[in-house]
Parts: sequence; C-alpha cells; structure tokens
Amino acid sequence: MNKKVLIGGAATLLAAIGIYKIASTKKSASSPADDWTTANMPDLTGKVIIVTGANSGIGFEAAKEFARKGAQVVLACRSLDKATTAVTEIQLEIPDAQVEIIQLDLANQNSVHEFAGTFQARYDRLDVLVNNAGIMMTPYSTTEDGFESQFGTNHLGHFALTGLLRDHLLNTPGARVVNVSSTGHRMGHMDFDNLMYAQGEGYSAAKAYGRSKLANLLFTYELQRRFAAAGADAIAVAAHPGGSNTNLSHHMEDKMLYKLATPLLKRMLQSAAMGALPTIRAAVDPDVKGGDYYGPGGFMQQGGYPILVDSNDQSHDLADAKRLWQVSETLTRVTFGPLDQY
Repeated sequence: MNKKVLIGGAATLLAAIGIYKIASTKKSASSPADDWTTANMPDLTGKVIIVTGANSGIGFEAAKEFARKGAQVVLACRSLDKATTAVTEIQLEIPDAQVEIIQLDLANQNSVHEFAGTFQARYDRLDVLVNNAGIMMTPYSTTEDGFESQFGTNHLGHFALTGLLRDHLLNTPGARVVNVSSTGHRMGHMDFDNLMYAQGEGYSAAKAYGRSKLANLLFTYELQRRFAAAGADAIAVAAHPGGSNTNLSHHMEDKMLYKLATPLLKRMLQSAAMGALPTIRAAVDPDVKGGDYYGPGGFMQQGGYPILVDSNDQSHDLADAKRLWQVSETLTRVTFGPLDQY
C-alpha cells in the first residue's frame, strides 16, 4: 500500500472518531463527586420527548433513560422492525415505560413531513426534540430529494423536522432542541459554492461528514439566537458523544485500515450508555443554558462524564450560520414562522 495513502487514510479514520484537532474544553474534567450521571436526571413525568434514531446506540440509551424517568418518549426511526425490537427491550427493563414509534426517514423530506403531521395529531406539546440520528463516512450518494446523503440526513432532515415542529416547541414552556454533533465538526468547512459535492465533485467521506456535523452546530447556535430574539421560552443546545461503541461506523467495516485499527478502537471507545450522557444532560439538566455544548470530560473529549466543551471558531461564524439557515429553508421548503423575523 502506498505510504501516503496509508497515512492519509489513518488520519481520516482517527478524525472520524474525533481524535483529530481536538480543542481544549472550557473546564477540566470533573472530580468523581461531581460526575454527572443518570442519577442526576430530574423526574420527567408529563414530558414528551422525541429521539431520532432511537432504535440503537446513543439514541436508544437516551430514549431508555428518558422513559425510566417517566417521560413519554417517541422513537423516530426509519426501520420499524428495529424500532419494535428497541421498544421491546426498553419495556422488558422498564415495564411501565411510555414509548411509541413513529416512522421517520430523515433522508426523505416527504417522510419528515409525514412524521411531523402524525406527531402533531397525537400530541399537544413537545418538551425535548433530540436530533440524534445520523450516518457517517458513507460513499458518495444522494437522498430521495437529491441532497448529498450525509448533509441531507444529518443536517437538512433535522432542520426540516425542527421547523415543522416549531409551534409545538414554542407553545411548550421550557422546550429544548438538542442537536447531536461530533468532534468531527473540526474537519468541516462550509463551501456554499459546492455545498453538497454536486455529482461527487471533490467528495470525501470524511470531509462531507465533518461538514454535516459543523452544520449541526451552526444550526444550533443560530436557532438559539432566534429563540432569544423572539423571546421564546425555549433553548437550543448541542452535544457530542466522544468515541462511543455504536454501529455508526458500519460503512467502514470492510476497509483494511478499519479492520487493522479495530482492536485499538475497542479499547478506546466507551459504551453507548456513557456516550449518551452528554445528550441526556443537554436534554434534561435544569442548569443547561441556550447555546451550551456538552461532551465527555475525559482525555481529548473521547470518554468520561459530560461537561461543557468548546466548538471551533467556524461553528460560531455568524455569516455562515445565517447563510446556512437561508439555504436550508430554500432546499427543504420549510420555514420557521416567527423565528424568521430575526
């Protein structure tokens, strides 16, 4: 194998699990007495929470813990079979869990609209929307609507979903939107002249993933600014799981570098339950503020209990955030009503 290819591929692999260009956190890892766990979760009785991609991994663990604390949890999943299995597992562990499945394929805008319509017909409130589902490091392809798959699924699907559910969020006191990003956002760059790698031009699985995760943060911070400007009793926050043992990287399993690195990765990756803690904290901790970003507090943000962390400068670029918002509304044909007055 060409040495340059090997080195470049290894860098891509490490970047994909978030060990590339990690910035320092806002504060050092906490002491054991201060570690935030599911034991710190408040009672969630009466709350309604949507978790996208809740059939496995971080989404499943988060949905389970929300249900354990009494919330009505909607599992928004593409595969009904996998979602049904997830519900069975949750109810075996938590017999009185209030969980429901509504099908959602984030790569299909029609499915996003159908999900929103079904949810709105069944519920009159939405306390937390956890935009968790995603794909990572996939070969170039497009969604049903012609969007590059990673950007279309990870960002545009969730952007449209949030916009369609805006009234429920705005009408629920203390509502939250939690966008799950990644340390991979540091690989991202917003090129609005070729936002979705038309016909695969310049496409790299790692670069496209990084762009979609950067978009998650730009969206989060812009949504928070709009909530604040509108005087809404709602906040937008973000989280990332660090290096967690989930099936998100299954697209890389046939790559030689991934196979060679698997023994090392298994030693480095934390469990999905630990990886879900930043998302759970962002969703329910009463001390969370709009625009906060939570991630693991351990070495290089790859593991450990959730703390406030920093995202890169690009994620705070106001011009990019506003342009991305406008482009996203145009592409999805979903607007945010009163939040568009900002």
